[in-house]
Amino acid sequence: MNFRKDINGLRAIAVVAVVLFHFNSSWMPGGFAGVDVFFVISGFLMTGIIFKKLENGNLSLLQFYLARANRIIPALALLCFVLLVLGWFYLLPYEYEKLGKHAAGSIGFISNIVYWRESGYFDASSHEKWLLHTWSLSVEWQFYIIYPALLLFLSKFISLSNLKRCLLLLTVIGFILCIVVTYHSPRTSYFLLHTRAWEMMLGGLAFLYPVTLNKTHSRLLELIGIALVIYAYIFFSEATPWPGFYAFVPVIGTYFVLISQRGNSIITSNVVSQKLGTWSYSIYLWHWPLVVAIYYFSLNESFIFVFIALSIALGFLSHKYVEQINFTKNFPSSISYIKAKPLWMVMIVGLLASFIFYKEGFLHLAPEDYRYASEDYRYASEHAKPSPYRDKCHLHEYQSPEHACEYFNDKNVEWATLADSHSIEIAYALAKRLQKENSGLKHFSFSGCVPSFTESDDFSACAKWYNESVDYIVNDTKIQNIVVIHRYTSQLVGGSAESYPNNSDTKITAKTKKKVENIDSLIMTLSKHKRNVFVFYPIPELPQDINKLIGNNYNNKLPFERIEGTSFEWYKTRNEHIIQHFDNSNYPDNVQFIKSHEAFCDSITCFAIKDGIPLYFDDDHASVKGAEKLVKLMFLDQQ
Repeated sequence: MNFRKDINGLRAIAVVAVVLFHFNSSWMPGGFAGVDVFFVISGFLMTGIIFKKLENGNLSLLQFYLARANRIIPALALLCFVLLVLGWFYLLPYEYEKLGKHAAGSIGFISNIVYWRESGYFDASSHEKWLLHTWSLSVEWQFYIIYPALLLFLSKFISLSNLKRCLLLLTVIGFILCIVVTYHSPRTSYFLLHTRAWEMMLGGLAFLYPVTLNKTHSRLLELIGIALVIYAYIFFSEATPWPGFYAFVPVIGTYFVLISQRGNSIITSNVVSQKLGTWSYSIYLWHWPLVVAIYYFSLNESFIFVFIALSIALGFLSHKYVEQINFTKNFPSSISYIKAKPLWMVMIVGLLASFIFYKEGFLHLAPEDYRYASEDYRYASEHAKPSPYRDKCHLHEYQSPEHACEYFNDKNVEWATLADSHSIEIAYALAKRLQKENSGLKHFSFSGCVPSFTESDDFSACAKWYNESVDYIVNDTKIQNIVVIHRYTSQLVGGSAESYPNNSDTKITAKTKKKVENIDSLIMTLSKHKRNVFVFYPIPELPQDINKLIGNNYNNKLPFERIEGTSFEWYKTRNEHIIQHFDNSNYPDNVQFIKSHEAFCDSITCFAIKDGIPLYFDDDHASVKGAEKLVKLMFLDQQ
């Protein structure tokens, strides 16, 4: 396939959008759509290679895979290796262990599955994952493996003309599947191949069904295409359901540019676009770790501009000295492919990363008191640990309430916990206490679920689940005691403790008031049907992940017995709206308020570690030990 300047220029536009979005999302709110542009381009190029070889009858899957490996693996392997080396010097054991896991997933091209299982792309914790951006490379590689094999298989039974029609049908089906899955399971649709493949296949259709246009129409179609892509970058945001239907905008825009075939366009063919497009893969690889470094080392905003320039410089160097290496492309036999150098890079980096993960980031080399305080001290009792049932019982997408987890005694389920992830460890700690009384608990939690009771399904991702869960609890006459907790302030007005000691820039809006009304409706409904409703006040937030706070003490040779989080006064100011609402509420007598700060704070300070016990496992969720202290507040009158 002849070199096309317009494609190279499109790469430049895409990588600039992604880089700007990652360094400062306000500059390019929809810049993440640049990845979708890359997918379409990749599908176009791969389809061209595959179909030309099918037409000549000489498509070799091993040669195809090797060519892709020579292109993708060396620069990726270098990035992973450099991060693993630097991680040894700069990361804490639990962070190094996580990096090992992610590097193994990245070099093995399954990182999209790893991150899909861990959390969402736009979560705050994403800035703690040095290789998060490699999810898109994993999606592409999985496509590279399946796509040519499928086309080669089908070509044995149908003509190439019918094969093209099949690809058209698969693209339509894939797009519909993407819309459906995005609605029902946003995390799944974002990270996994089956909801992204249509974008690459649509790129393939641009190759298979070329359009002959005159100069005027070609220029017009290119402008429309680029306008659609830029529109997505500017007017879409993290709040846009993605990929779903909205992804059609940048994808079809890219498709228009491809079929317009404007090789001499000033927009895509200028020298800047050509250089950035040529270096785009390596720029993409190196920019994200620099984004994470700003957050990890708490660097000021001026570093954004320095690191953008450094991303481009590293992209240039990586392209010139790594991507340009000519690896062997032909091997005499199938078994001889074992000599391919990219394969050995995968094995070496993969084994190193896996060993780091297996050795728990070499935690055993850290001082004993650090290991005891750290969440990764496996040999101590569960200190800074989440609930062992968190992954099993906590929802990230809709599931019928009847399938909610029941703890320890499913014959006598008299208790339930309800709301978002802040209820998970409380559910476990409470269930452990109830186990002694031969009483069971049912756990209802949905990730990031805002107060959505009485709202329609489109109010939030959890609205349908929320309403059905409340109905289930109300109608289950065995359940007589309900525990309710949200991450109220974050969901009502936004912000976090990252700004500490400054207060978050928040304001009360109509939607804030609506969510508070939903909380009132929930509590009133439950109180009418149940014996007791326990409502927790907000759990204090930490300015950093507890492991970073522990690490700071470790690096500065400070003790771990007491580590401060925020001041108590800051906690009250941060949560002023919901605290005042609860303080002035007029709920029935069977509604009992539990003031979380009584377990985590004194009159001056809210703690991350108190009396040697880590109260959290991250920056806002109580650890199991912290949750035990919260649950203890519920039963003070029994002590």
